[in-house]
This record gives sequence, structure tokens and C-alpha cells, in this order.
Amino acid sequence: MSAARILIIDDEPDIRSGLADILGDEGHRVTLAGDAAEARARLGEAAFDAVLLDIWMPGTDGLALLREWVSAGELPQPVIMMSGHGTVETAVEATRLGAYDFIEKPIALAKLLITLERALEAQRLRQINRSLQQQVGSLFEPMGSSPAFAAVLAQLERLSGRDAAILLRGEPGTGKEALARWLHGRSARRGGPFVTVAAGAVPDEQAATALFGSESGGEVAAGLLEQAQGGTVYLDGIAELGPDTQLRLSSALERRQILRVGGRAPVPLDVRVIAASSQDLEAERAAGRLRDELYFQLNVLPIQVPALRERGEDIGPLVQHFDEIFAARDGVAPRRWTEPVLARLRQHAWPGNVRELRALAQRLALLGSGEVTLAEVEPALTGPGARLPPGTGESGHPLNLDLPLREARDSFERAYLLRQLHNAGGSVGRLAQITGMERTHLYRKLRDLGIDKDGGE
Repeated sequence: MSAARILIIDDEPDIRSGLADILGDEGHRVTLAGDAAEARARLGEAAFDAVLLDIWMPGTDGLALLREWVSAGELPQPVIMMSGHGTVETAVEATRLGAYDFIEKPIALAKLLITLERALEAQRLRQINRSLQQQVGSLFEPMGSSPAFAAVLAQLERLSGRDAAILLRGEPGTGKEALARWLHGRSARRGGPFVTVAAGAVPDEQAATALFGSESGGEVAAGLLEQAQGGTVYLDGIAELGPDTQLRLSSALERRQILRVGGRAPVPLDVRVIAASSQDLEAERAAGRLRDELYFQLNVLPIQVPALRERGEDIGPLVQHFDEIFAARDGVAPRRWTEPVLARLRQHAWPGNVRELRALAQRLALLGSGEVTLAEVEPALTGPGARLPPGTGESGHPLNLDLPLREARDSFERAYLLRQLHNAGGSVGRLAQITGMERTHLYRKLRDLGIDKDGGE
């Protein structure tokens, strides 16, 4: 465990000094506070990596202090609650407010060190995630001024202050997850986490544990829903969850609480749900693959995200935006996009939608310089939406026989998988059946080819 700055808040001097000795021996820098007033002063003087907070203190107790911090905004560091008179209700309330964990007094050394190590690691990963989100935020920020797309943004803006479930529907690659993140960033929950649940990537036998967490031998592992406490959970590909998992998820959303696998006490659930699907959900219901209970819970506010071909005036600004980002990231000069090239892009049907356009911009940014030419663009436009130039096979895929073997194979595989994904209605589960590929290998292949279904768009 790396050294960290720890604030210990407890009204009992012996406990404060004992914890300070233990954590000091582990290499941590420890600051002590005997009550809420002193804790406020210490927090005003320095930043801490974690806080150990006693619940039962005279005057302002630990829960009241925790509520005070939450009301002022997001907790800047993980808070571990301590109590010698704890109850299940107290632990649940502390967790609901945002505490990382709850440990009982007398405090076991092993339990303290393990809990603190996990809290610090969780905080480190959270900081890394935020840094990465800042780096790629502009790449995935939804943008467009076309009437179809502007109408969607206006709808979401109106709904940003509501907590009702939203269902984003649209073809694969249209940017549904980017819109969900955009909405989360404008909601009252923007200080909380945004957690993606890619249903198609969760094996049925692991779905319950992945979603709801687990308890075993005193060890607690938070599931994806619990990790989204106080924030937003994005459910991508809901119809790909198994029927038992769908029923359990429906019950959790209805009761606003979850029961971990192996657990006995329910945990309150405080999340906003944004679901997404590229499939025909009415057909999935009729076929028995989507439970009515879950469908009606998530279909409260359905929003149709337009395909890229329905917002042609956005194609030029989008491809130039992506080109500038990739050029800056990879240290190359931005390309020049002429009107004939942009006109050709507007003619394309874009079966992979914004994701396909982004991949094209990245490829051309890396493989060329100066003015983009039609000769460069034409081989890159693959899939059923491509025009049929000379040298085109019966499938409609451009056969560029001048490419090296590996590039030609990648071009074919990308076109093949785009078409089959379209035929599968965006379902990776069905795509795996059609292609005969194992699902984990299929996800890796989609990512390698720039049609990453994990992106949740």
C-alpha cells in the first residue's frame, strides 16, 4: 500500500492515537481531529486521500458530518465509517450517503488495512478515469446542428433535471452512450459516477454477481449498480440480459434496492437509469426475449437517436472535428477536407454511423497528409452503404487488390462484421451466432476493427 494522507476523526484519544500509530507504521501521514469542528478545520488546511470517521461523537456526529460534506458537493476522498455501536440501518445509511465502507470497533488490524487499501485503490482508479475522460471527452462529445439531432439534444436538456428512466433507441454507432454521458453531465447527479453496463459482454452465469455484487465470508464486492450510487447507470443492450437477470433487475429498479448475491440485507439503490438499445424491442418482447416488466420500467421516456444518414449536414463538421482531435493527439497536421470529398461522404449510407465516421477520420489522419482525396476516401467506405465503384464484388464491398494482404483482410472483415451486425439488429449475441465466433474473441475483433460495440453507441 503506497503512502497516503489520512484524516482520523474520533472523539476518543486512545483510538485516535492507536490508529495513528498503526497507519504511521504503514508509512502514511496521519492527521487527527477530535470532533466535527476540528475536522472542518483540518479539511480546510489540507487535502486528504482518505478519511476515517467515527459515527458516535458528541455534538455533530459522523453521519451528520457526512451529510454536510455530501450537501456541499461530491466527497473529495473515500470516507470509511467507524462505530462500536453500529447497526445494519446505520451502515446502510452511511453507504447511501456515499461512504466507501463501514468497520466495527474494536477495529481489527487486518480489516482496517485491507479496507483502507481498497479505498485508496478505488480513489486512484477514479482519478485516472477522470483524467482519461477529460482527454477523450471532446472526441465523444455529441455535436451537430442538424434539425434531427438538435431536437434530441433539446429533449435531453429538458429531461436533465428529472430522475425518470430514459430509453435511447437507435442504430449501432449513433452515439447513444455519448448522449447519456452528456445528459449525466447536465443533471443534478453530475458529481456522482457514470457506470456502463454492457449487457452483451456479461456472461449469463456471471450476470447476477456483476450487476448486484456479492457477499461471502465477510467480504463485500460491490456490483455495477451499487458502484453507480448517487450517479447514473447506463444499461446498454438490455434485451441481451438473460430472463432471470431481467426479472431481478426489474425488481431492483421497482423497489429501489438491491440484494447482493449471498447477502441478507438489502442495499438502498440511488441511481438514475438510462437504457439503450439498437434492437427492435417490441419484437424482442413478442419473441419472449425481453420481459414486459423491464420494458415498461425503462420505456418511460423513449428517445429515438437519428442515424448519421438522417443528419447529413453534420457529417462535414463531425469528420473535421475528429480529424483535428486525432491530429493533435498523434502529433500530425490536420487534413484539408474539400467540398467534393465532403459531398462523397454525405452520399454514403454510414451503416456504422458516427462510430464509422470517427474511424475513417482516424485512419485518414494517420495514413495521409495535406488534402484528402477521393482516391483515399473511396476504399475506406465499406459496408452495405458504400457506392459500387469499379472492382467491386457482388456483395457490394470494394475489392482493392492493391492493398497489402493484412490491410485487405481487415477491410473485408470490417465490412463483413458491419453488415452482419446490422443484420443482427446490433446484438453482439446474435452476431456471435451468425459468425460462429466466441463472444469474447468477437468483442476483441470489433474493437480492433474500429467498430467497438463496447462503446455502447
